[in-house]
Amino acid sequence: MELEICDITRQYKDKCAVDNVSLTLTPGVWGLLGANGAGKTTLMRMIAGIQKPTSGCIKYDGIRIEALKEGYRDIFGYLPQEFGFYPGFTVKDYLEYIAALKGLTRKETKQRIGTLLERVSLKEVKNKKISRLSGGMKRRVGIAQALLNEPEVLVLDEPTSGLDPGERVKFRNLLSEFAHDRIVLISTHIVSDIEYIATCNAVMKDGKIIATGKTEELVQMVAGRVWSAGIDGRELGACENQVMVVNVYNEGNGNVRLRYLSDAPVIPGSDKEEPRMEDLYLWLFPESAGKERM
Repeated sequence: MELEICDITRQYKDKCAVDNVSLTLTPGVWGLLGANGAGKTTLMRMIAGIQKPTSGCIKYDGIRIEALKEGYRDIFGYLPQEFGFYPGFTVKDYLEYIAALKGLTRKETKQRIGTLLERVSLKEVKNKKISRLSGGMKRRVGIAQALLNEPEVLVLDEPTSGLDPGERVKFRNLLSEFAHDRIVLISTHIVSDIEYIATCNAVMKDGKIIATGKTEELVQMVAGRVWSAGIDGRELGACENQVMVVNVYNEGNGNVRLRYLSDAPVIPGSDKEEPRMEDLYLWLFPESAGKERM
């Protein structure tokens, strides 16, 4: 089982959203990490067959997806950032409608909807209209519809948007189990979504894949650049102007401990720290922290 992205480019009039991207996905959870505007959604829409690339192609087990036609849709599941539904649909109505579109039998539909409602904690609201659900519940409905046909390739665009911390943990556990013999690609800018469950990660910036690898491999890009230091809380503002601060811990008595990024220690008494994905993300995308890299 292999999904090959071969030299894909998507050019708009004034912007190249995806620039000559090549990536080979194998079974497991893949994280597609990048800031908003990096090109992640455009890439996923091309993988889903919704948008055509300007050049390049996508192959599943050596066959171009446009040649597979319905065969590809039968093994594919997709959760876009925003999924559409008729306002009058209840959760159960909507899932039955999607199941019919995916060609499931009545027996399969009943069994899979029952299982998924339990797994994504929607059983109690199955007869409620989707339009009346909270943002987090709507997102869980979207996750359920993507899993209905037990796809071999599952693509999820910002799947945990609107989910609370407990729901995120359940979702990650569900995906880890599901991805045992399937390809799962998760696009996100929330590092914790993929840090501990991703088999491999691809980092996307300005339409290009700039790095791929396991979490422990990628974080080595910022090895020797992660520091911590204890300071008087009154010095915090001055330190934030000097370095890129990752975290601030209150140590009490007016003191705080900073975790920060820099090529060399800047604050007196700094200790070197082991790098994490959050450190890598802020190093590669300093604009996400609201400042340029020092």
